[in-house]
Amino acid sequence: MAPRFPWRPLLAGLIALLLLGAPASALAAFTLPPLPYPVEALEPAIDATTMTLHHDRHHGAYVANLNAQFAANPELARLSLDALQGQISRFPDAVRNNGGGHWNHSQFWAMMAPAGQGGAASPALLTAIEASFGSLEAMQERFNQTAAARFGSGWAWLIRRADGSLAISSTANQDNPLMDLPGIERGTPLLGLDVWEHAYYLSYQNRRPDYIKAWWSLINWDTVNRRFDDAGGASKPAD
Repeated sequence: MAPRFPWRPLLAGLIALLLLGAPASALAAFTLPPLPYPVEALEPAIDATTMTLHHDRHHGAYVANLNAQFAANPELARLSLDALQGQISRFPDAVRNNGGGHWNHSQFWAMMAPAGQGGAASPALLTAIEASFGSLEAMQERFNQTAAARFGSGWAWLIRRADGSLAISSTANQDNPLMDLPGIERGTPLLGLDVWEHAYYLSYQNRRPDYIKAWWSLINWDTVNRRFDDAGGASKPAD
C-alpha cells in the first residue's frame, strides 16, 4: 500500500507562508466598533441622525484612513490601538489624526448610555472627585467651562493623573491625554466629550453649552467607574 501523502502538514505550511507574506493591513486592520445601543437611544440629547453620521461616516472614515497608513507605516501592525496612542509622536500626522480619532470615538460611544441606564459614580470615584474638585457639581462646572472654551474642534477630558488625583483637560482635534506629545497633560481618560461641530450641530447649531449640558444625562458611570478602577483608583496616602 502506497504511503499517504502528508497533505495536511503541507497545507498548514502553505497557509503560514501566505500569512507571513500578506500585507500588514490584511492581518491587523483596525475595525469600526458597533454602537452599544440603537442610534436613537440617546435622544433627545443626541438625535439619531447625528449618531448615524457621527459613527458611520466620521468614525468610519478615521478607521479607513488609519488602515490606509499600514503600507507606509508597517509597524502599525504590531501595535494595539491603545499602545499606539502612547507612541503617536513616532508617526506622521495622518496616523496621529486618524489613530486619535479612532481611539477617541471608540471610548466616546462606551462612555455614554441611554438616559437613566448609566448608573452613578461609585463611592471611590466620588471620593476622588471631591478630593480634587470639592464636589461632583464643581467638577461638572469646570468640565463644562473647559469644553465650552475649547476653540475650534477638540475634546474635553476628565483624567486620572499618575499620582491618583483627577484633573480636567482639553485637547485639540483628535489628540487625547494618552499621547506622548508636547502641550498635552497626560493621564488616563475617564470621561471625554467630543466638541467637534459634527457631534452636535444638527440639533444645537452654535449652542455648544446646551449640548454640553444635555450630554450629562447620558454618562455611563458604570464605564467611568471601571476605567477609574482599572487605572488604579484613588491614590493611597503615603506611609
